[in-house]
Amino acid sequence: MTMAHVTGYPRIGADRELKRATEAYWQGTLDRQALEATGRELRLVNWAAQREAGLDLVTVGDFAFYDQVLDVSVMVGAVPARFAAEDEVARGEVDLDTAFRMARGRAPSGAPAAACEMTKYFDTNYHYLVPELHPGQRFRLASARLFDQVEEARAAGHAVKVALTGPLTWLWLGKGRGDVPEDFDRLALLDGLLDVYAEVLERLGGQGVEWVQLDESALVQDLPLAWRQAYERAYHRLQAAPVKLLLASPFGGLGDNLSLAVGLPVAGLHIDAVRAPDELEAVLDRLLPHKVLSVGAIDGRNVWRADLALWRERLAVARIRLGERLWIATSCSLLHVPVDLEAETALAPELKSWLAFARQKLDEVATLARLLDGRADAADRDRVEAASRALQARREAERLAGVTDDDARRRRPFAERTVAQQRHLALPLFPTTTIGSFPQTGEIRAARRAFKAGDLSREAYEAQMREEIARAVARQEALGIDMPVHGEPERNDMVEYFGEQLDGFAFTRFGWVQSYGTRCVKPPILFGDVVRPAAMTVHWSEYAQSLTERPMKGMLTGPVTVLQWSFVRDDQPRETTCRQIALALRDEVLDLEAAGIRAIQIDEPALREGLPLRQAEWQEYLDWAVECFRLASAGVRDETQIHTHMCYAEFNDIIAAITALDADVITIETSRSDMELLGAFQDFAYPNAIGPGVYDIHSPNIPEVAWMVALMEQAAERIPVERLWVNPDCGLKTRGWAEVEPALANMVEAARVLRQRHG
Repeated sequence: MTMAHVTGYPRIGADRELKRATEAYWQGTLDRQALEATGRELRLVNWAAQREAGLDLVTVGDFAFYDQVLDVSVMVGAVPARFAAEDEVARGEVDLDTAFRMARGRAPSGAPAAACEMTKYFDTNYHYLVPELHPGQRFRLASARLFDQVEEARAAGHAVKVALTGPLTWLWLGKGRGDVPEDFDRLALLDGLLDVYAEVLERLGGQGVEWVQLDESALVQDLPLAWRQAYERAYHRLQAAPVKLLLASPFGGLGDNLSLAVGLPVAGLHIDAVRAPDELEAVLDRLLPHKVLSVGAIDGRNVWRADLALWRERLAVARIRLGERLWIATSCSLLHVPVDLEAETALAPELKSWLAFARQKLDEVATLARLLDGRADAADRDRVEAASRALQARREAERLAGVTDDDARRRRPFAERTVAQQRHLALPLFPTTTIGSFPQTGEIRAARRAFKAGDLSREAYEAQMREEIARAVARQEALGIDMPVHGEPERNDMVEYFGEQLDGFAFTRFGWVQSYGTRCVKPPILFGDVVRPAAMTVHWSEYAQSLTERPMKGMLTGPVTVLQWSFVRDDQPRETTCRQIALALRDEVLDLEAAGIRAIQIDEPALREGLPLRQAEWQEYLDWAVECFRLASAGVRDETQIHTHMCYAEFNDIIAAITALDADVITIETSRSDMELLGAFQDFAYPNAIGPGVYDIHSPNIPEVAWMVALMEQAAERIPVERLWVNPDCGLKTRGWAEVEPALANMVEAARVLRQRHG
């Protein structure tokens, strides 16, 4: 019988129950016992859904109150000393509040501390907490949460498969901090880490667990020889464990690591056949006769319904060759898609027929397994026929044919533009600005809900938003922000807001996906040709500019980020869709300029996220991604200042592409990494202006003036002061005004101190 399973399932709940409970706990309105009860309830619901769909194993270990990589850090005792006493780790009882302090710098108990660095997880829009490593680090089993969850699942009568980040991938994701040398050899820590993994596997075997899925996504990237050799050493060490290991490689093809992965001493291999369908035959040819092959045939990254008939045909040979050693699964964890399509009662029926969310993908996995076995019933056959009917082609827009190279170039180089911009904007040294959004208060969210529900008229809603904008501008005037923003009270999400005003997008009501911690996003579904029917932001920015003499910054989301943070149509090349978005944004940029907006920020936080995991494929992507940004931005006059923002990414290896964007000002996240990211901009001699973030907006802690000054002094050692801006790391929509105002006041004071020193 073909086994059916998933590599992971969303943990937030169909109605974001985990988000609400966790935030209530942080705010002191829910106690720890109730929070833990919410977690248990969600796990039981998720396992029941997998079993009811017909899966043979339920996945345990994919649940986390904040982040699964953080949970491994806690489990192996990689808890920096600023967060926990050594005896807490030694007792194997690292507290949940300790994990929360690692994630956000603060928890209901314990002293605040600087949070761990956060960045994107491979090429997804999910963020993980970067493990902090240092030479001589020792690991020990410091948390029993995984084992408790196994007991819960077994008590509920489920056949359990445990999912866990693999040891090499966890090390690969980690980095040194502070005084740790950049060339620190993380592999020197491997043996001690394997001791803990071996202990974990031993204990899981003692609980009756047969299969443990170790996610080794690092295998789909380019690995140095030392790391490839470390895989052999690690898995030969772990093969003695009393469990069967399923080595999983989601997010791409194994490429030159295929022989390595197939040859490791594990009981099974999971491959991402959605991202790398051409590798299936090579894996079949090399797989040893005792090993299981788990084929990730159902897309865990996108919402389109699977072509079950096509997959039945593709996998028929694999079923014959492997027999019961063939397993069917999702390509990666379903963490990256919404929970349940059935909740979407307002979607157009035709569009809905094209889609499958996490709950529906469980059915697809189980159905495909039964199809391959010849066990399909009438419901399975109906599902296949419905999927086949739903697959339709969509056409390409015609406007792209008229685009020329000149459309993607500014008229003059930055050195000439910046002189014109300074005359136009009259900004001081170390100008201050923010990234765009201000706190989305309860009143703002209530007004938006009432407007969408039809309980508040458009006129009343827009009047309330203008009041919010006026308050935000007045606050910035009082604080002394040099380049204010309107605060974006009218925007629900930086991608959804624009998609709602562009043709070709559809939106869900409950299609939430976890981005990090309790931050959830609702990605648009980009199903058709992208066209801008009318101006989207101009009247809001124009109104905000009327309230101040300071230059108001217009705010847009860039074409690559709109693409990356949407569920994108799969019937034409992604670059074609991106160019359509860029042309729509170009129209908006020119309309903002015509309305008197002298600075326009086009955010591209997802630029690096879109990189293929294999370096050989980078340049092709970067070429069209940069072209799309420039296509959106390059039509303005020299005097108009183009900003962009990027957050939580490593820039060293794409600095040439960032330079090629030719933005006048780039703002980046640097506070959590102590300005580490600026090394890339120094080494490359980045020619344009930079705003290195000095205020970590993901932590409720209020940064001190001296700390921000010290960060900017580090920046001034690398970048000429004439090209430095002072700003937060990211937007402020998730924070409260009680935190934001004193933090921004300190930021403005830090800029004043810097001007006195360097003016």
